[in-house]
Amino acid sequence: MIDFAYAADAAAQPSLLVQFGPLVLIMFAFYFLMIRPQQKKMKAHQAMLASLKVGDRVLLASGFVGKITKIEERFFSVEIARNVDVQVERNAVSQKLDA
Repeated sequence: MIDFAYAADAAAQPSLLVQFGPLVLIMFAFYFLMIRPQQKKMKAHQAMLASLKVGDRVLLASGFVGKITKIEERFFSVEIARNVDVQVERNAVSQKLDA
């Protein structure tokens, strides 16, 4: 009689796939809705930074607009006003502006 009770209890439990299925679906949704688009955006930004050259007009993260006057490995020199050059880190450039 006791063996029958244990067998009935074991048969009533859902499978492992049914238990973890919703968690796996949430992880896939999180990846495709949040992580993957952010990775694409970062790759596009890195490609834009690599393509910048002297004379390009850029928008800085601080809101300043300027023209690149010097390119170094880690920094840009950007002219934000006549005879006013500031040195900014590469990642401080938000976007390249059209002439």
